[in-house]
Amino acid sequence: MDFSLALAFLAITIPFDPEIGDIWGLTLSWHGIFTAVGIIGGVSLAVYLAKLDGIPSDVGQEIALVGVPCAIVGARLFYVLEHWDQFDDNLSDIVLNITEGGITLYGGLIGGVLGGLIYALYHRWPIAIGLDAAAAGMILGQGIGRIGDLINGEHLSTASDLPWAFTYTHPDTLGELGRSVHPTAGGYELLGDFVILALLLFVARRFVTVPGWTFCLYVVAYSAMRFGLSEFRFDEQTIGDVPVPQLVAPALIGLAIIAAGVLRRYPGPITHEWEDRVLGPPDDEDDEGGDGPPAAGERSPA
Repeated sequence: MDFSLALAFLAITIPFDPEIGDIWGLTLSWHGIFTAVGIIGGVSLAVYLAKLDGIPSDVGQEIALVGVPCAIVGARLFYVLEHWDQFDDNLSDIVLNITEGGITLYGGLIGGVLGGLIYALYHRWPIAIGLDAAAAGMILGQGIGRIGDLINGEHLSTASDLPWAFTYTHPDTLGELGRSVHPTAGGYELLGDFVILALLLFVARRFVTVPGWTFCLYVVAYSAMRFGLSEFRFDEQTIGDVPVPQLVAPALIGLAIIAAGVLRRYPGPITHEWEDRVLGPPDDEDDEGGDGPPAAGERSPA
């Protein structure tokens, strides 16, 4: 018996139909359900964290109402740009066929952040604090959404004989039927998303003392992970034989580093709740020798 074939039997079998069924003429899919749950969970977490840091819940919800549609538009536009050859003969498919799939996670992240950021800037709300709260919500939503990818077999991956490889057995799977593959999107990235979430919630919120740096950490961590995971996928668009995510990731990491430097000097409005959480309650006694302006992360005078 071939040894590689024997190892394939050790793979984790995924037997599920990507579609759950029809309700009132609408097709329910695992991808759609977990995407919706991810959006609800991510927005709820972001609004909760923002409220803890002094941004009212109604303000957080208002930003989400702008950011989520912008994320959907960005995800679709990014996909269309990557796969323009599929649309140049029929531009109506850009809008009409969105229910058949065709969105890109990077585009959603960029679109959602830009939409929420512009809206918050217009209202002069605490941008950096809001971005930090949004980071945890976004990575939570991404992780939950990847559960749908795990079930459906979306995003084709390279073959693997490892014991944790996935083998999709349902005839309607979106993956490669009967082939053991690396669980890239629904396994590695899913776990990586929750590791980043833990890093943001239990490390960054405790030790980061510059508003906005938690968001920058999220961008760097996710982009680095996404860059590495492209090595296990062969369904990604390429430019000059380089996968698009491996071109986007370094650019986003560079922008995050630049943003961290800018936020260090110009953190923007800071709430009393954020100061109390990060810097501790204010001292009753005046500090001596405090003639100069406070640096970012230091308590501003009352």
